[in-house]
Amino acid sequence: MRELFADLHIHVGRSAAGRPVKMAASPKLTVRAILEEAAQRKGLDVIGIVDAACPDVLEEIAGYAASGLLRPHPDGGLLYAGNTLLVLGAEVEVEGPRGGAAHFGVWMPDLDALRAFSEWLARRVTNPGLSSQRMRGEAVELQEVCRRLGGLFIVHHAFTPHRGLYGACVGRMADMVDPEGVDAVELGLSADTDMADRISELQAFSFVSNSDAHSTGRIAREYNRLRCREASFRELALALRRREGRAVTGNYGLDPLLGKYHRTACLKCGAVAGDPPPVERCPACGAGDVVFGVLDRLEQVADLPEPVHPAFRPPYIHHIPLEFIPGLGPKRRAALLNAFGTEMNILHRVPADELVRVVGERLAGVLQEARAGRLRVRTGGGGRYGRVVL
Repeated sequence: MRELFADLHIHVGRSAAGRPVKMAASPKLTVRAILEEAAQRKGLDVIGIVDAACPDVLEEIAGYAASGLLRPHPDGGLLYAGNTLLVLGAEVEVEGPRGGAAHFGVWMPDLDALRAFSEWLARRVTNPGLSSQRMRGEAVELQEVCRRLGGLFIVHHAFTPHRGLYGACVGRMADMVDPEGVDAVELGLSADTDMADRISELQAFSFVSNSDAHSTGRIAREYNRLRCREASFRELALALRRREGRAVTGNYGLDPLLGKYHRTACLKCGAVAGDPPPVERCPACGAGDVVFGVLDRLEQVADLPEPVHPAFRPPYIHHIPLEFIPGLGPKRRAALLNAFGTEMNILHRVPADELVRVVGERLAGVLQEARAGRLRVRTGGGGRYGRVVL
């Protein structure tokens, strides 16, 4: 078995033809830029492009496969540079049964299955060329076509107040989807395993922590460690389903306090709620016009007073991306990358004394504290990230 690092939720800002795909994403976030950043700078073994079913993006990827830039793996997925696996997916928005909407990730094993899914989806959305479009129909229909095409179905950023299944739609999974057809649950930037395992029905599922990247720099701000024989779609499916010795063996994610929606925040004065949750009105000015926080929503839907982790649940490591670390600016990050190759090496493999050699004792100490999850964080909310406080 091998240890693989995977980020399964990366958006595309523009197609090779120059047309927008994910409107909120950077125009520099192209398929080619994603491949290069993930393989050469981040050091990821598996990446998921979540806009691959958009026709422009699909044809671009098919062209790379025809040219040899991408090579189909016999067990699914496409290999870039011989060792980084590209998994092909779509993020689809579905209206909740009582209002709101949620995002779901649908992942296909190969280009043929992706093309069939893209054609099916195009008949159910207003603009198939754009990412994360709202589908006409119910989530169970999406699950059915995913299953028929041999795909994987993942609940995306389950707890966020915008487009999260629990955060925006329902209090129980079965009210919106068929739990038997869910392969994994994505925690999102403002939640972690301790929070999610206060919902007893989630103890049956593997959790994934992904970046939801809207720019190249955000790739791998959250990611997963997998135990697999190799990087392939089949092995990924086995890992998410915990079969034949494969598994998710680690979740690396932002400290939830860093997340943009961790606590309720006031849209009028900007104040972020303190304890105890749930807070439904501004704690400073009393306004009711707030963005409800993930922790606050969790207090409403959780049925356990404390987290209960199933035996298979891996550790959740509060990961601080390099760009979040004060004092570690672009020049020092570049020096680290020049010395050690990839961010995965810097964050996981390089000995402390080697870090000292490149960035000095103080910053190397901060990196060590970040590795251990011991940096102090000021809470985020209302669409504003938290920040590290030294």
